[in-house]
Amino acid sequence: MHIIDRRLNPGGRSFTNRQRFLQRAKNLVQRAVRDDFKNRSIKDLDQGGEVSIVREGVHEPLLRRAGGSGRRDAVLPGNRDYLEGDRIRRPQGGGGGAGADAGQGSGEDAFRFLLTREEYLDLFLDDLELPNLAKRRLASTEAKELRRAGYSTTGSPSSLSVSRTMRHSLSRRIALRRPGREEIRAIEAEIAALEASGADPARLAALTAEHRRLLDRSRRIAYIDPIDLRYRRYEQTPRPVAQAVMFCLMDVSGSMSEHMKDLAKRFFALLHIFLRRSYRNVDVVFIRHTDHAEEVDEDTFFHSPETGGTIVSTALEEMLTVVRARYSPDDWNIYVAQASDGDNIGTDNARVAALVNEAILPVCQYFAYLEVGRGDAHLPPGVITRTTDLWRTYETQVPAGGHFVMRKVWHRREIYPVFRELFRRAGIEGGGSS
Repeated sequence: MHIIDRRLNPGGRSFTNRQRFLQRAKNLVQRAVRDDFKNRSIKDLDQGGEVSIVREGVHEPLLRRAGGSGRRDAVLPGNRDYLEGDRIRRPQGGGGGAGADAGQGSGEDAFRFLLTREEYLDLFLDDLELPNLAKRRLASTEAKELRRAGYSTTGSPSSLSVSRTMRHSLSRRIALRRPGREEIRAIEAEIAALEASGADPARLAALTAEHRRLLDRSRRIAYIDPIDLRYRRYEQTPRPVAQAVMFCLMDVSGSMSEHMKDLAKRFFALLHIFLRRSYRNVDVVFIRHTDHAEEVDEDTFFHSPETGGTIVSTALEEMLTVVRARYSPDDWNIYVAQASDGDNIGTDNARVAALVNEAILPVCQYFAYLEVGRGDAHLPPGVITRTTDLWRTYETQVPAGGHFVMRKVWHRREIYPVFRELFRRAGIEGGGSS
C-alpha cells in the first residue's frame, strides 16, 4: 500500500501541526531562542522572530513498509510530488546539507521558521518564577478563574453534555412510556405472519390498530426533546493572588561605561519582560542613582543619559522611603534587584551594609545583586581584576545564602544564564553562573 498525500493544506490545520512540531522540538527551539537573545537589541527583546534549528536533531515520524528482501521504501509525510519509481536529480553545487556534491561547496542541514511573540516569550521565560513568593495579605483585586458549576438548560453548543442529555432523554421516554423499536418490530413481524397465513382476521385488525397507535405515540414523544438538553455550566470564582513589588536599583554614575550600562539595562529589561509576562499583581519601581537617587519612570530609567558621582546608600534609602510610603511589608512581597559596577565611595560602604542587614533583608523576600564588568576585551594584557568595594562589602558583611544572592557578568552572552539562575523555579536544574 502506498499513501501519497496530495491535498492542499486545509485551513486551520497548519496551526495544530505547528504546535505539535514545537512540542517535539521544544528543547532545540528553546535553545535557538536563547541564543537569538544574545544578539538582540533591548527594544526588540520581547518581540517574536525567526530562529534556526538543526534538522538532524528533529525526529519526524515516518511511514515505512516492512520487507524481508533488504529493500525498503519510505513514504515521507507531506509528499505531494513523487510516486514510487520516480528518479530524483541530485542537487548540483554547494546547495547545503547532504545534497551537495562531495568536495564541492558547503552548507548547513538546518531550517528557519518564524515564532510569534507569544511563542517566543513562552519558550524564553519557561521554568522561571519569583523565589519565596508568599501570600501575605491578598491583593484587593483577585484573579478570576473558570470552574465547573453543574449543568444548565441553556448554553453554547460546544458545552453540550451528551451523557447528561441522553440520561434525561431516557428518563423522560420511560416516564411517558414511549414505545421502543423492539416493541414495534415485534408487532410488525406478527402482522406480517398473520397476513401471510390469512388466519385470525380479528387478531390482525387488533394488531394493526395497536401498531398505528404505537407509531403515532412514538412520533408525538420525541426521542430527544429540547427539555432534555443539558449544558456544562462554568462560573468565575475568585482566586487568591499575592501582591509583590520589584525594586530595580541601577548605578548610572560616571564609573559605569556604556558597556556596563548596556549589561545592566539588558538585565533589567529581561526582568521587566519576565514580570510583565508572568505576573499580574507585581509592581515595578525603577530607581537610578549617582551620588543621589530618585524614583523614575520606565523610559527615564532605560534612556536617560544622567551621570555623576557614586554613593550607593542613596538608592537603598530611596527604596526604603518608597516602601514606607506605598508598600507595607505586611501586605506586599518585596523583591530587590541591584546592578552596579561595584565602585562606591569608601566611607559609604558601612552605611550600605547596615541598610541591607538591618532594614532591607528583614522585610524583603529576595535580594539579587548583579555586578557588571568591563569585559576581557577592554582590559590590557596581564591586568588582574580586583574585587570591587561593593562586592567586598556584601561578601564580608552580609550573610551568605538564603534570600541574598550575588552574581557577576562580563559579557552580553552571560546575561540570560545568570538571570535564569537567579529566577529559576525551585526544583529545576540548570542555569549558568559567572
